[in-house]
Amino acid sequence: MVPTRPRLVAMAVRIETSLTRLLGLDVPIVQAPIGGLAIPRLAAAVAKAGALGMLSLTWQEPEELPGIIAETRRLTDRAFGVNLILADNEQEERVRICLEQGVRLISFFWGDPSPFLPDIHAAGSVATLTVGSAEEARRAAAAGVDVIVAQGWEAGGHVLGEVASLPLIPAVVDAVAPLPVIAAGGIGDGRGLAAVLTLGAAGAWLGTRFVMSEEAPSHPRYRELLAAARETDTLHSRLFDIGWEGAPHRTLRNSTVRAWIEAGRPASGQRPGEGEEIGTRDGSPLVRYGSSSAHRDAEGEIEAMSLWSGQSVGLVDEVLPAGEIVARLADEASAVLRELASRLD
Repeated sequence: MVPTRPRLVAMAVRIETSLTRLLGLDVPIVQAPIGGLAIPRLAAAVAKAGALGMLSLTWQEPEELPGIIAETRRLTDRAFGVNLILADNEQEERVRICLEQGVRLISFFWGDPSPFLPDIHAAGSVATLTVGSAEEARRAAAAGVDVIVAQGWEAGGHVLGEVASLPLIPAVVDAVAPLPVIAAGGIGDGRGLAAVLTLGAAGAWLGTRFVMSEEAPSHPRYRELLAAARETDTLHSRLFDIGWEGAPHRTLRNSTVRAWIEAGRPASGQRPGEGEEIGTRDGSPLVRYGSSSAHRDAEGEIEAMSLWSGQSVGLVDEVLPAGEIVARLADEASAVLRELASRLD
């Protein structure tokens, strides 16, 4: 079993940055939109703790969006955001509905958000774009994006760039100053938050850490595997591509990965067991190399599914309430920054 701790009423210290001032946050922490696990209960818990919770709405039917947003708003009166992936997805209707529903922030990934920016700004909302290079960041800033998410290749899930966080973050900060930059990739604790703040970022974006939150509907077996994993136990590949062809990503190394490697890393269409049913969710089949998250409602060979994970997984070994995660991250970062300041006195 994954270790858990008693639920605590935790209040994070306040850390002010340009991001917290822009969005009315208490701490510069963003819960990444972790696919089907980024549900209202999780986003609201993060928001109530003073950070930014995110919903993932890319593949939700447009008519479902008002209900999802309303459910989140019933759970918190704090700001939250939504994420929309642009690659091969028509998002005009979803953007319109989100703005009609008063969503404070819309986050884009894998495409050009320029066509949506006038309407977002007219509604008084904020747009972000996830980038993997300083040049992408410059183009986004020139187009009018309000906040840049700099994603290092250590990140879990789908990863567009190939640059590690340590060189990427300051390069992006310099490229788009004074726009706020959120650092993503390889951040699993308060030390990581403190580190990216010292690199000039205005906040940190965490996914794997929130997969291991009580509110995320991640499968218990998925959580056990994350808790046991080391920082060396992930793979950056294009392996789990059924449902999103050709998109690079980072997952845990599991039996599907090992069989593929042992077979000589064959191309799509020639992989061991490709397309075979390895489980179900709500009566629908889940196939080997599919890109769906290991949801708690899934049944079957959970270990063989796409287990999205960043290299920060070695820092994450227990399930905690999302609010406590936020508080711990902020407290740890504050302590690190105070310690660093004391060394300079």
